[in-house]
Amino acid sequence: MSNSKIIDIDSLSFQELNEEADLIPLMTPEDEDAINKEVLPDELAILPLRNTVLFPGVVIPITAGRDKSIKLINEANKKSKVIGVVSQKAEGVEEPEESDIHRLGTVARILRVLKMPDGNVTVILQGKKRFEIDKMTSVEPYFKAKVKEVAEARPAKNNKEFKAVIESIKDLALQIINESPNIPSEASFAIKNIESNSFLINFVSSNLNVDVEDKQKLLEINSLEERAMETLKYMNIEFQKLALKNDIQSKVRYDLDQQQREYFLHQQMKTIQEELGGVSHEEELDEMQQRAKKKKWSEAVAKHFEKELAKMQRMNPQVAEYSIQRNYLDLFLDLPWNHFSKDKFDLKRAKRILDRDHYGLDDVKNASLNTSQS
Repeated sequence: MSNSKIIDIDSLSFQELNEEADLIPLMTPEDEDAINKEVLPDELAILPLRNTVLFPGVVIPITAGRDKSIKLINEANKKSKVIGVVSQKAEGVEEPEESDIHRLGTVARILRVLKMPDGNVTVILQGKKRFEIDKMTSVEPYFKAKVKEVAEARPAKNNKEFKAVIESIKDLALQIINESPNIPSEASFAIKNIESNSFLINFVSSNLNVDVEDKQKLLEINSLEERAMETLKYMNIEFQKLALKNDIQSKVRYDLDQQQREYFLHQQMKTIQEELGGVSHEEELDEMQQRAKKKKWSEAVAKHFEKELAKMQRMNPQVAEYSIQRNYLDLFLDLPWNHFSKDKFDLKRAKRILDRDHYGLDDVKNASLNTSQS
């Protein structure tokens, strides 16, 4: 379900409807009966909507920018204030022809017209009842057509299955409002206080996050019970998507918060080390990399060192394993890889050195033997 919006039929822009919220009434069964008793005019001026579908009973604000749309709204507002509203088949059509609009639409009453500084007109419309275009009578300066009412098949008052579907729609609508961060919590008050079953179905259908074609299909369903079932199906899909989205965002938010916390602590540790004159984690790693460049080790040893250095880089310097890993790499760097000393294999010289360094050991040996014998 979507929050209240101004739907721009010409530029496809959306704006929050806050100031006009008091214009959205909650239709009662008495209001619905009064609308059903209204006589449908034989001919209506037809206003094509580019990106929305108007349902009976629902109030929507529309910003019109096309010359034909503005002229239609201004003339109708001065007269009966009743027009026919249909949706376009394709949003991108700037100047729709008869073949570009749906045949089934909703009779609407103009509640208020607001002229914008940019020349556009915002009009508040309330849907009345469904109609079907019988014959187009005029295309200039705007569409006019002969229309006929499309009756709605309603279930019996004691239909338990229909009542269960209505309760499910209410419950699921409240869950969606509670889970969605974009829908104001006040919307739950509206759902709870809707008395008319048909208005509840139309109100929820109008605010579903589905495309225009899907909404048009809902509008064209004659059976109110069948429309309720289809609406409930769309709501279940929307709720599942919303729950999945919230679950993913919660996990991502947790991971991001954890990363930010670790980054903040690392930055604090780095600052403290610099203040104390110690070597930072980054400096220690850079020093090891520079020492490694001077080593004459094999490619296999170099790859192993880089792997272990990367492992150390990912470690928190405060954990015990960090010092173990650092000592291991220090040993790697201290070993004389492929460095050899020049040895002299001169036995006479070795004998002289040993005799010199071990002078007097024979006397010590003899003294020890004499002592043990006595």
